[in-house]
Amino acid sequence: MRFVPFILRNAFRNKRRTLLTILSIGMSLFLISTLKTVLDELESPPSTPESAKRVVTRHLTGLGSTMPIAHRDRIRQVPGVEEVIASQWFGGIYKDPANFFPQFAVDAEKFKVVYPEIHPQTPEQMDAFVKLRTATLVGVDLAKRFKWNVGDKITLQGNIFPADPELTITGLVSGGGSENNLYFHWDYLNELFPQNISGTFIVKAKNADDISAISESVDAMFSNTAAPTKTETESAFILGFASMWGNVRLLVASIATVVIFTVILVAANTMAMSIRERTGEIAILKTVGFKPAQIFRMLIAESVLIALAGGLWGSLGARFLYGLMNLNSVSQGFIQTMTVRWSTVAMSAAIAIVVAIFSTLVPAYSASRLPIAVAVRRRGE
Repeated sequence: MRFVPFILRNAFRNKRRTLLTILSIGMSLFLISTLKTVLDELESPPSTPESAKRVVTRHLTGLGSTMPIAHRDRIRQVPGVEEVIASQWFGGIYKDPANFFPQFAVDAEKFKVVYPEIHPQTPEQMDAFVKLRTATLVGVDLAKRFKWNVGDKITLQGNIFPADPELTITGLVSGGGSENNLYFHWDYLNELFPQNISGTFIVKAKNADDISAISESVDAMFSNTAAPTKTETESAFILGFASMWGNVRLLVASIATVVIFTVILVAANTMAMSIRERTGEIAILKTVGFKPAQIFRMLIAESVLIALAGGLWGSLGARFLYGLMNLNSVSQGFIQTMTVRWSTVAMSAAIAIVVAIFSTLVPAYSASRLPIAVAVRRRGE
C-alpha cells in the first residue's frame, strides 16, 4: 500500500496514452456488457403474477402450423382452466413493410379475463372493443409512433393471410410487458379468411399450481389427433422466439471472445511501450534497493488500475445509459427492459483485470529481471 502514490503517478504520467487506453478498454467492455444484457433479457422475459398463471398451447411441430378452433372449447373443459382464448399472429403490413409491429387476432370477449394486466385508458374503451366487430386496441407506444388516436381507422395489408382488415381504434392500452402491440377480433379475421384456425391458444389457470397438470392434460387430449399440441409456460414460449435465432448464447460468447482478444493485444502493446520507455527508471529503482518482485507487482498494479478504470467506465456507462433509454419503444417491444445487472458490472471488472494481467505479464516480468547495467544501456530503446 505504501507504493500506491507511486503507482498512481506512473499510471497517469502519459495522460493522453492512458486516456486512450481507458477509452478503448471501456468501449470494448461496453459492448460486452450490452451483449450480456441482451442475452439476459432474452433468456429472462419479464414475469408478473398473472403471467405465472398462463400457459400457451401451440402445434407440436411449431408455430408455422395451426390448430382447429375446436381445440379451444375442449381446452376450456380441462380441470383447473379458468379461461382460454385464441390468439393468431397476423403479420400484416401498415403502409410500408418497414413498419413492423406485433399484431394479434384474439377472442375479444374473453381478452380482459386472460390478460387483466393490460389496461385501456378507460373502461369504456374496452367495452367498445368488445362490441365493435372491427375494433382494435393498440399500445400507447405504438399509437405515439404512428400518431394514432381513438376513433382513427387503419387498414392492415395481409402478408401471411389473404385478408386486409379495416380496423377502428377504440382504445389505447398499457401494461402487459409491451405497449407496441395491436389486438383485433379473431372473429373478424375468420370472416375475412374463414378457416376456423388459430396459431396459439392462451390458457389462464385458476391457480399457478395447476399449470403442470393443465399442460399435461391438454397435450394428452390431442396427442392422437391430426393437430397434436405442445403446452408450455408463457415465459418458455417467449424463450422459444429467441431460440429461433439459433444459438444466441454461442454467438454472444464468440463475439465477446474476439473483443477480449483484441483488447489484450491493444493493452499489451500499450503496456509494453510504457515499460520499454522506463527501463532506465527500473534500473534506478533496483539501484536504490527495490527487488524484482516488487517492481513486477507495481507494473502489474499500474496495468490493472488502467484496465479496471476502463472496464468500470464501460459497464457502468452502459448501466446508466440504458437506464435512461426507453428500450421498449426503441426496439418496438422486442426488448421491454435493458438493465445492466451488477453481476454484469462485476464480470466486466473481472475481464478488465484478466486483460491487464495477461497483457502486462511478459513485458513486466522481463523488465523486472533486467540487470541494472543492461537496463541503463537500454534506456530509451
